[in-house]
Amino acid sequence: MDLFERPAPTQPLAARMRPGTLEEYVGQEHLLAPGKPLREALEQGALHSMIFWGPPGVGKTTLARLLAQLGDAHFETLSAVLAGVKEIRQAVEVARQQAACGRRTLLFVDEVHRFNKAQQDAFLPYVEDGTLLFVGATTENPSFELNNALLSRARVYVLQPLDERALRRLLTQALEAPRGLGERRLQLDEAAATLLVQAADGDGRRLLNLLENAADLLADGECIGVALLERLLGEGRRRFDKGGEAFYDQVSALHKSVRGSSPDAALYWFARMLDGGCDPLYLARRVVRMASEEIGNADPRALSLCLDAWQVQERLGSPEGELALAQAIVYLACAPKSNAVYQAFKAAQRDAAAYGSLEVPLHLRNAPTALMKAQGYGEEYRYAHDEPQAYAAGEDYFPQALAPQTYYQPVPRGLEVKIGEKLAHLAALDRQSPRRRRAP
Repeated sequence: MDLFERPAPTQPLAARMRPGTLEEYVGQEHLLAPGKPLREALEQGALHSMIFWGPPGVGKTTLARLLAQLGDAHFETLSAVLAGVKEIRQAVEVARQQAACGRRTLLFVDEVHRFNKAQQDAFLPYVEDGTLLFVGATTENPSFELNNALLSRARVYVLQPLDERALRRLLTQALEAPRGLGERRLQLDEAAATLLVQAADGDGRRLLNLLENAADLLADGECIGVALLERLLGEGRRRFDKGGEAFYDQVSALHKSVRGSSPDAALYWFARMLDGGCDPLYLARRVVRMASEEIGNADPRALSLCLDAWQVQERLGSPEGELALAQAIVYLACAPKSNAVYQAFKAAQRDAAAYGSLEVPLHLRNAPTALMKAQGYGEEYRYAHDEPQAYAAGEDYFPQALAPQTYYQPVPRGLEVKIGEKLAHLAALDRQSPRRRRAP
C-alpha cells in the first residue's frame, strides 16, 4: 500500500491529515525551509541515518515517512515500546529482501530511547553495511538515552514545538480539506481558535484530537465555540512530562532564576510546573536544596524558611502549601547568594576520595580506656574553651599525611561578611602561634 494513499474516513483526524508532501508539512522551518540542509537532502533523495528529537506531536513520524517517499525507499516501522531484538531481525530481513529488488529500506523506530543498549547495538551492523537507513524518534535527550555508537552513525535533528502560526495553519487545513472536516462545513470562531491553539501547547496531534472531539458533538454546519471547548478541556492544558526532558528543563529554569536573583522569573517557572501537574512536595525538596546550594551561610534563615514551607505543604496541602513555597522561593531569589559551603563540601569530598583512609591523629582521638590512653590517644589535645578567645591558635586538625586545606572561602555578601572577618582573624592568630605543624 502506498504510504500516502487516501486515508479511510474511520481513521482519527490526525491520521487523515498527515501530509503527503513537503508543501503540506507544517512547522520546522529551521530544518525544512528552502535552502536548509535537511530540505535539500530530502529534495535530492540524499538520505542518511538520523535521529529526530522533539516533543510529542511536532511531526517526527510524518517527516520520516516523507523521507522514505522522497527517497523512494521502502518504509518499515518499529515501536520501541513493543519491539525487541526479534522484531529488529525481522525488519532486517525485510530490508534484505527489498535490497535484492534494488530498493533501500528506511527503518523508523519510534521512541527509540526506550530501547536498551543491547537493542540499540543490534542496529549497528546493518546501518554500517547500508542494509538499513536508520531514523529514530525520541522525546528525550539523545545524549543521555542513546549509546555513543548509534549516535555517531546518525545525525541529530531537533524538532521544535509548533508555534501559533503553524497550529492555525493546521486548523485551517483540517476544517477545509475534504479528507479532514471540510465536508461538514463546521465554523470556528476566533476565541475558540485561540483557545484551541493555547490548549494544544505546541502539539499538532493534540490540536487535531481536540478539534475532532469538539466536531463529534456538533451537527454539520454548526459553530465550535469556547463553551464547548472549555467543557472538553477541563483542567490542565499544558504539556508537562513528569520524568522527561521538559521536566528537568523547567526545574533547571526555576533553580537558575533563584540563583540569578529574579523572583519574578522564579515565580513564573514555579507556577508553570504546578500548572503542568508537578508534585508540590517534589518542588519543596528542590527549594530546600536551593537554600543550601545557592544561599548557604550568606543567610542561614533561608534553610529554615524553606523547611517550614515544606512542612506547610505536607500539613495543609494546596493551596496554602503552594503559597508558602512561593514565599520561600521569593525569599531565596532576593537573599544574598553564596555557594561557598557547596564548593567547600565538594572540594573536601574530592580529597576524601583521593587520599583514602588516612589515620586520625592521636591527639584528636578519644581515650575512654586506660589502654587507649597508654597508646597516646588524646595526648597534647588543646581544649579550645580553655584557650584565649576560646581558640587553640596553631592547632592542626587534619591527618598528618594531608596538609591543612582551605575549602571554605566565604563570599563578601550577607552574613558571610562577618564569617569571613572571623576566619581571617583566626588565621592571623594561627600565623602568630609557635604551635605550627612540623614537616612530616
